Amino acid sequence: MTGDTTIRLLGISGSPRKKSTDHVVNEALKYAQEKFDVEIDYFSASGKDLKFCIHCDYCVRKQQGCIHKDDIVALYDKMLWADAWIIGTPVYQGTLSAQTKTIMDRCRAVVARDPKAFKYKVGAATAVGGDRIGGQEPAIQTILNFYVISEMLPIAGGSFGSNLGGTFWSQDRGAEGVAEDTEGIRSLHRTVNKLIRAAQFIKKAQREGDSL
Repeated sequence: MTGDTTIRLLGISGSPRKKSTDHVVNEALKYAQEKFDVEIDYFSASGKDLKFCIHCDYCVRKQQGCIHKDDIVALYDKMLWADAWIIGTPVYQGTLSAQTKTIMDRCRAVVARDPKAFKYKVGAATAVGGDRIGGQEPAIQTILNFYVISEMLPIAGGSFGSNLGGTFWSQDRGAEGVAEDTEGIRSLHRTVNKLIRAAQFIKKAQREGDSL
């Protein structure tokens, strides 16, 4: 059972495949469970029906969610449940995947109904590239920008080794490749440490009635 101090952590893999990004996000969840008092949930874009935002403004006019009734609808509840998110993306053409971008775009339906829905949640990011320097940081920056726009607090891994978040080189070898990337794993663990500690700090402040 979740206690008052338990952090609810949501991992999201924005990859259409269950390979390296899936492995990395699940590694983040596993590590968090081993080190902290967390309850976890997971969403993978693999095999899901994810429709693009078409800017129809249904969500703004009706304030009843999105006009699309696909697999992202179930993700909304997970997002609202969680105190902290970690979004993982593969690198496509030097930035994030279309699936990751679609998930973020479709969050407009949540904030159209309640502009403060994600306020003070914390979020981190991780990216996997087939090349060592293949666009991981631009992809992560896009996710961190999404958190800022959503009034969430973006959390990075910090200086000297993780900077913006968990950065992986798969060498195009899927889960096996990222599992061997010791520097990538180190950057992910540093990021998760900061993510959960930030969530704990915010939850403590909210529990004590501090005005955030």
